[in-house]
Amino acid sequence: MTTAAILTAPLVPIEEIAENIGLSPAHYERLGAHGAKLRLELLADPAFPVRGKLILVTATTPTTHGEGKTVVAIGLAEGLERTGRKAIVTSREPSLGPVFGLKGGAAGGGMAQVEPSQKINLHFHGDFHAITAAHNLLAALIDSHIFHGNELDLDPALVTWPRALDVNDRALRHIAIGLGSKGDDASRETGFVITAASEIMAILALSAGRADLRRRLDSIVVGVSRSGRPVTAAQLGATGSMMALLADALLPNLVQTTEGTAALVHAGPFANIAHGTCSVLSQKMALRLADYVVNEAGFAADLGAEKYFDIVMRTSGIEPAAAVLVTTVQSLRAQGEGSLQAGFPNLEHHINTLRRFGVPVVVAINRFPTDSAADLDAVAAECRRLTVPCSFVEAFVKGGLGAVDLAEKVAAAIDDNPAPCIRPLYSLEDTPEEKIAAIAKQVYGAAGVELSGLARQNIARFVEWGFGQLPVCIAKTQYSLTDNPRLTGAPTGWNLKVANVLLSAGAGFLVAVSGNMMLMPGLPHDPRALAIDVDKEGNITGV
Repeated sequence: MTTAAILTAPLVPIEEIAENIGLSPAHYERLGAHGAKLRLELLADPAFPVRGKLILVTATTPTTHGEGKTVVAIGLAEGLERTGRKAIVTSREPSLGPVFGLKGGAAGGGMAQVEPSQKINLHFHGDFHAITAAHNLLAALIDSHIFHGNELDLDPALVTWPRALDVNDRALRHIAIGLGSKGDDASRETGFVITAASEIMAILALSAGRADLRRRLDSIVVGVSRSGRPVTAAQLGATGSMMALLADALLPNLVQTTEGTAALVHAGPFANIAHGTCSVLSQKMALRLADYVVNEAGFAADLGAEKYFDIVMRTSGIEPAAAVLVTTVQSLRAQGEGSLQAGFPNLEHHINTLRRFGVPVVVAINRFPTDSAADLDAVAAECRRLTVPCSFVEAFVKGGLGAVDLAEKVAAAIDDNPAPCIRPLYSLEDTPEEKIAAIAKQVYGAAGVELSGLARQNIARFVEWGFGQLPVCIAKTQYSLTDNPRLTGAPTGWNLKVANVLLSAGAGFLVAVSGNMMLMPGLPHDPRALAIDVDKEGNITGV
């Protein structure tokens, strides 16, 4: 099929996509002509044993517009299909924050998109809205409980559960609520986080099923009592209503790529402020439906990949069989402050990070039309020096055909090392301080860690409550290996500054907030929202 034919080809009915991966109508609920929700009963069906290998797609440090990691992941799945291998791509749902902000949509692009891309980039099947509603219902129940007598003796000054909204809005980072209300405890300061940073987003993405979702929602710590004990969502009686709001959102979404390859697009935690990969349920289902599952992890290997190995892998039991490291000439030039050669230490650092986890690595050089042959050859030569296989990828322009070479090299890497010794970075028995230091030194290249007094105080409190053995999720800028977005390359001799440590008891990790990291992004000077519209025929443009 030619590029022009693919561009004009209609989408395949979702029934055909489902049939291609062995599903009957009993396994899914159709939502429109091109989407469906997969039923959880699939996981218990003996007709679908685990058969697939998971390929983790990550990247070198990106520029503000990204390096096409989602495009490469989708193209790789399409390329595997073109070589006769059964493949599914698993990807996160886009957040409206970036869609209307700087980065734009997150459904891929060109000949390597998940479709229908406009719906996926906007409301999709309503999962983000359900998560936002569940999050804010819990917030409302907290304030209602305080208003109606505060039986749990919750300290209003120590309520830690914010509000959530899936829009970049810096004005909502710090707000006052209850102004003019009666009662001494009615007014207090709080704030909003973007929905992708909600603990409920992380909970939904990590849940193994309904019972696990209920357990995790029960465990959410919303604040502290005046006696110094944690107060949970279960104590507030909030879990049942949140379960009802999330009942459909828990089910993975089946769609397709531009070339008709099956895709599971579900959940959307950011990798700079959460764990950064799609739902465990979608990955587990895909591993029963395909021989190769291409799973995209957010941002660079210091964020999405590290969190996959140290958090997601521990939760799911899914060990990647290989990792694809996406890089571009533009990202390496940016890390070299204009010099391609000076950016190579960033490439080497990310390769070494992945090797530290024991996973076979293949570098995907995402080719842009403006790249010179000399620059591309230089990147390939650096990969040869580092003894890592590499492949030029043109999935944006050519779809799966532009990723066939990458598909063959990834499959060969898996065949050559069918049982790699995959290992997390640290032991759960380590202290929270030791876990943070391990990530900072071994993944970021820091010399040490500087914990604020607030961070130390919170760690001590969480350890006292019994949460010291949780893994750590570091909230950090994606634009540098350091906590300073302006430091490029692979800096050494610096210290990671941790301003605060938060508890996500339901998600099952501690969040160490480093640098000036914000959980509610702001819009740029010229947001993508200014270019989005609807034409006379009702077609959405500019997404």
